[in-house]
Amino acid sequence: MAQDPIVIIGAGQAGAQAAQSLRANGYDGDLVMLGAEPHAPYQRPPLSKKYLSGDVSAENLALRPPAFYETNRIDLIAGAEATHIDPAGRRVETIAGQTIAYSKLLIATGTRARPLPLPGHDLDGVLTLRTIRDVDTLRPAFAPGARLVIVGGGYIGLEVAAVARARGLDVTVLEGAPRVLARVVAPPVSRFYQDLHRAHGVDIRLDQHLAGFTGGDRVTGIALADGTTVAADLVLVAIGALACDELATASGLATRDGIAVDAFTRASAPDIFAAGDCTRFTSALYGRDIRLESVQNAIDQAKAAAAAMLDIAAEPYDPVPWFWSDQYDVKLQIAGLSQGHDRAVVDGDPATASFSVSYYLGDRLLAVDAINRPRDHMLARRSIGKA
Repeated sequence: MAQDPIVIIGAGQAGAQAAQSLRANGYDGDLVMLGAEPHAPYQRPPLSKKYLSGDVSAENLALRPPAFYETNRIDLIAGAEATHIDPAGRRVETIAGQTIAYSKLLIATGTRARPLPLPGHDLDGVLTLRTIRDVDTLRPAFAPGARLVIVGGGYIGLEVAAVARARGLDVTVLEGAPRVLARVVAPPVSRFYQDLHRAHGVDIRLDQHLAGFTGGDRVTGIALADGTTVAADLVLVAIGALACDELATASGLATRDGIAVDAFTRASAPDIFAAGDCTRFTSALYGRDIRLESVQNAIDQAKAAAAAMLDIAAEPYDPVPWFWSDQYDVKLQIAGLSQGHDRAVVDGDPATASFSVSYYLGDRLLAVDAINRPRDHMLARRSIGKA
């Protein structure tokens, strides 16, 4: 009797890597990948940079050429959002009413943009950025002189601001915190990026509190809590991401702002695994639960999941997280997690646009932010991994 396939829910970076790793590790059975979007797996980091600017085409975003899925006998079903998992019956149902039995299941559903449910949030011209479709909607409005207001001074917001200024838009960034990138970097790095964007003509406003969006059918501005309004032809809401764990929660799996998995990517039901941005796991390195939104985590955790699904002996998954952001001609590379540090040490002069900040807890190195210093970044990843 033929064994039911391994099913992967999610056709993103983690799903594609898991499929590739399953084949590379010798799995020869049926393999099904369900993707909610009408696209084969593609890269997401370029969406807010080179795809938005038009320097990269949608075809060039693809993680693998179309022939890869045929050659490796991966049944990629695009536009087939999974709507229900039956752990007891080992079945997955899709939005089209299709039922697929599985022998083992990997959930790699990623994240979605965090909404901002203020009055007027549904006006035309109020957008988020997470998918190819989002950028395809946003890009036609990127005309010189157009007034773009970005809500959120994090990675996505600042990356889009850089692209927009290069295209000649009038850009305002509204950030609720006292500094940009406040959740992930120290004040010297925040100041550097604030100065960088202001030097390129971006109007960065800190400690801003929003009351709603103004306009009729289309957005015309953002009303602030102080009674003033910032005029806008286009608004990008970039206030972070939420784990796509609703399907897992509804199916009875343990979730806590992400699908709970152990050190071998196993979820709370037999033969169900999860990988990528949608997961939460305990980091032995940092001694706490974490959820990572990064390409590094999607790839490495997917490799770990493939090994676990095939019962291949492996080390517990405990990565040194790393991230990057490109803005103008500046590359920020982060190694480790800086939360909980008690001191930050700056090496180099921010005025030269080449410096790094090391974060310590006592004598222990937790993380390093490297600005145009790739060597510091690589050394940090090695050092933190030995902690």
